[in-house]
Amino acid sequence: MTEYTVIDRLEDLVVAAERLAAGEGPVAVDVERASGFRYSQRAYLIQVFRRGAGVFLFDPPPIADFRPLQAAIGDQEWVLHAASQDLPSLRELGLEPSSMFDTELAARLLGHERVGLGAVVEDTLGITLAKAHSASDWSTRPLPQAWLEYAALDVEHLVDVRDALAAELAEQGKTAFADEEFRAVLDREPKPPREEPWRRLSGLHTVRGRRPLAVARALWTAREEFAREQDVAPGRLVPDRALVAAVLADPKSKQELAAVKEFTGRASRSQLDRWWAAFEAGRATTELPLERAPGGDSLPPPRAWPDRNPEADARLKAARPAVEQRAEELRMPTENLLTPDLLRRVAWAPPAPLTAEAVGESLLALGARPWQVAQTAQVIADAFVGSVQPSESASDSVS
Repeated sequence: MTEYTVIDRLEDLVVAAERLAAGEGPVAVDVERASGFRYSQRAYLIQVFRRGAGVFLFDPPPIADFRPLQAAIGDQEWVLHAASQDLPSLRELGLEPSSMFDTELAARLLGHERVGLGAVVEDTLGITLAKAHSASDWSTRPLPQAWLEYAALDVEHLVDVRDALAAELAEQGKTAFADEEFRAVLDREPKPPREEPWRRLSGLHTVRGRRPLAVARALWTAREEFAREQDVAPGRLVPDRALVAAVLADPKSKQELAAVKEFTGRASRSQLDRWWAAFEAGRATTELPLERAPGGDSLPPPRAWPDRNPEADARLKAARPAVEQRAEELRMPTENLLTPDLLRRVAWAPPAPLTAEAVGESLLALGARPWQVAQTAQVIADAFVGSVQPSESASDSVS
């Protein structure tokens, strides 16, 4: 087994950056976080590989300053797998690619049945990667050698995978599709924070009444603040189901809360004062949440469309199989050709007139890429026109 050394000093990073700058071709980059263990999504290990330079493993917390690495590789094409997951953690450290190749996204566009890193490496190179440590706590120090070997292998083969997928994209005529998708991932703005993130509590649907919901909100907020303080994943302090169980139990005192068997978790008793204070705050507040979250700009679920907007329902039912058929012809998942949400939105509020050009402009305004519009606008427009009932067409022509 190869012995890997983790670089945890700025002066060593500078040396590694010089070697990477002298390498050849694209740069493979991967990030290991401690999701499920830590509150933050910060990087706890960064792996970098370049032909002619080798593999380098960096420990972000003690280094902090990654400007030398950015200067060395920032202008090169970066190869990542599922880039949207790693880019936020990299950007926190000032690491930003100017261009990239996403091997997972490429595999999706090519219609690969399996798109996890291990599966893509196996399908393209015939090499089997052990994935035993993908869910490990990467904030552990020191990191075991077995983990480091796993992390190094994640990038060591990635450039070869990139070359194999790039050839396959060219063969299928999808290179331009992929280029647009990669650029869209790089340019995508972060999602704005949810207005009421506490409503994501698992099991919250069992809580009835605005006052109990206020208590649930206060408990969620108290757990969130403590988790942020401790840099621990909230569910490791008190699981969602335990918070909901406490709300449903409706304890009348701190002692009754402590007696709720379902109120579990490593901080459920050690922080009892904190949780009881949240109960009291939720019961005292005059700002009661609505029973249901405000809809925002979300559409009704399609099952409600026949009653709410039957014309839109007919358009969606006509266009959906047509888009699915086009995706099948292109040998890619339908959601990569056009996300279901975009199709629903243009079906709910179609442009006038119902032409391919107008549909395309609507899709572009909603965030579709030009290649997606080129492949679907005519298909959707034809389906929309075909969905109009004969009686509707006749009445339109009379008017």
